Amino acid sequence: MKILVTGANGKLGGELCRQLKSDAIARDVDTLDLTHGATVTREILELHPGAVINCAAYTQVDLAESEVGKCRAVNVQAVGHLAAVCRALDCPLVQISTDYVFGGRQMRGNPYREDERPSPQGIYAQSKYDGESAAGEHAKHLIVRTCGLYARPSDEKARNFLKTVLRFGRSQPELKIVADQHCTPSYVPHVARAVLALLGVTRPEPAPWGIYHVTNRGETTWYEFAVEAFRLAGMETSLAPISTAEYGAAAPRPAYSVLDTTAYHRLGGPPMPDWKQALKEYFDELTAIEN
Repeated sequence: MKILVTGANGKLGGELCRQLKSDAIARDVDTLDLTHGATVTREILELHPGAVINCAAYTQVDLAESEVGKCRAVNVQAVGHLAAVCRALDCPLVQISTDYVFGGRQMRGNPYREDERPSPQGIYAQSKYDGESAAGEHAKHLIVRTCGLYARPSDEKARNFLKTVLRFGRSQPELKIVADQHCTPSYVPHVARAVLALLGVTRPEPAPWGIYHVTNRGETTWYEFAVEAFRLAGMETSLAPISTAEYGAAAPRPAYSVLDTTAYHRLGGPPMPDWKQALKEYFDELTAIEN
């Protein structure tokens, strides 16, 4: 089955294409403008994929507060175009979403289930939630919520929190890292293989249509994540915990957005390792590359 992967130049889109190999039809903004409905319909009908995985997204969380129209065009209207053409083709649509749809009011230690009501805060978060609704207009949909993606180290184009702090850690004596946002940063290769399992690419049949939470296991903060990353990297850069308020971002961040992955794991797909094990996998590959 040929699968159209949009946002193919991004972290998750690129990894999905890597795992799908010749079964991937890769498209990004330079080859398919998802915000133009007529173009989406014409080109995807011609490609006639067996499924569509939409990894394309506007992800500039802070900039979205001032670029509302641009954010919603990519995260909402474009999803609607894809849902319409998938309905015409009668093929599945996988929409990649985010933990940001939850505002973070949950009690710590109680990860969000798929059936809990989202409470998005900020333009980006609201747009991703509305994008879920747009995808849900097509009966054959899988909405996959994930969190804090970081790509394998061999993906030189990928930009993410992990690469950023390691880069700054090599040139600065101290880094200030937010310590009051609880979530589960997730390793892209693990998330990609879970998505393909849900779609039925690596399993006999797809999962029941609906919403699934897919992250690595456990929970942490960005500060704790950075501490573990620097330990594994053997770097002695000083890390100072700060609050979200001290960081002063333009857009709100969830204080607690850990996702419950029970529904995914009940399906018997590839297990999602603990976040510390996933981070070790990253550094094992990095060591192999450097040696």
